[in-house]
Amino acid sequence: MSDLMTTQAGDAGAFREFDLNRVPSPCFVVDEAAIERNLSILADVADQSGAKILSALKAFSMFELAPLVSKYLSGTCASGVYEACLGREEYDGEVASFCAGYKAEDMPQIIELSDHVIFNSPAQKDRFGPDCHKAGKHVGLRLNPEHSEGEIAKYDPCAPCSRLGFPVSQLNDETMHSVDGLHMHTLCEQGFDPLARTWAAVEQRLAPYLPKLKWLNFGGGHHITRDDYDRDGLIAMIKRLRDTYNVDVYLEPGEAVALDAGILVGEILDLPVNTMPLAITDISATCHMPDVIEAPYRPALLDEATSGTTYRLGGPSCLAGDVIGDYTWATPLKIGQRFAFLDQAHYSMVKTNTFNGVPLPSIAVWNSKTDSLKIVKTFGYSDFKERLS
Repeated sequence: MSDLMTTQAGDAGAFREFDLNRVPSPCFVVDEAAIERNLSILADVADQSGAKILSALKAFSMFELAPLVSKYLSGTCASGVYEACLGREEYDGEVASFCAGYKAEDMPQIIELSDHVIFNSPAQKDRFGPDCHKAGKHVGLRLNPEHSEGEIAKYDPCAPCSRLGFPVSQLNDETMHSVDGLHMHTLCEQGFDPLARTWAAVEQRLAPYLPKLKWLNFGGGHHITRDDYDRDGLIAMIKRLRDTYNVDVYLEPGEAVALDAGILVGEILDLPVNTMPLAITDISATCHMPDVIEAPYRPALLDEATSGTTYRLGGPSCLAGDVIGDYTWATPLKIGQRFAFLDQAHYSMVKTNTFNGVPLPSIAVWNSKTDSLKIVKTFGYSDFKERLS
């Protein structure tokens, strides 16, 4: 999530044709055809450039579509032992794991599940790397290029005092000992130019080490499937790096896999008035779209009107700040009316929680080409209770 969150409009696409009353509320609805469209773009970039593209489970973990993802991409990347398990159990291909701090008790399983184990510091690399090599697994080191392209500090891995990645200015022969590959994840919902500038800022510093490496991993944050992304530039850069340094190149997009491919359907529960029209909904910002509060950002509403009645939408929880934002409808809302927020397949689904006993949204797969619909998962009281004791 990034600075784009405050401006990105979202793409209604085929969802204008979807009857919101076909699913329970609240419900994530993911368009299988849109996912495949994104995957085919990523696969084309991989084919033309020779890169290996992994799906970032931290952004989109809907393993109902794992067979489709596995058809197009080279594997998954994980942020810890649970995601590594999911990647190995449900998806095909490689598993690359990175964690800011691994626990010793998790390492045997991490090593067993992963093809690449990427460490955040030379200390963790020196502590656990030998066991990785004994098991025939690649050891990676995450770098902080100390070149910032982000506009929001909390989403910028290169912000001052960042805990993510080893500062490139401190790199030396000792820290590079037994390193098979370097990992740099510095972007967030960005195009190609920030990646090109980042690489230009560090290439000379890394030049002595590059001939000895097996791979470079540029992490995620690349909006490769966005219409205005410079895919030709990305392909040319990857080909140059592969030819010049004889390394494999990895990319780990998350949002790009599910960009504009899902909605979150909700229902109007009540319509009080306090200075302005209010609408209580069964979608909670804090429980279902926490980035609304954390980022913050304003999720795009399906077919929002430019004039009419403006309502302040909020969730059912008792948190005073459980406010989604102000939205306009051409005609006054009615209790029981359905609505939907756009571009909710990535991050929102993986961040849901049951604070205040608010139910989790159901999950559905729809295919905009065939109009087939499958309710994949519904949640109940046990999902809330079993987390607590």
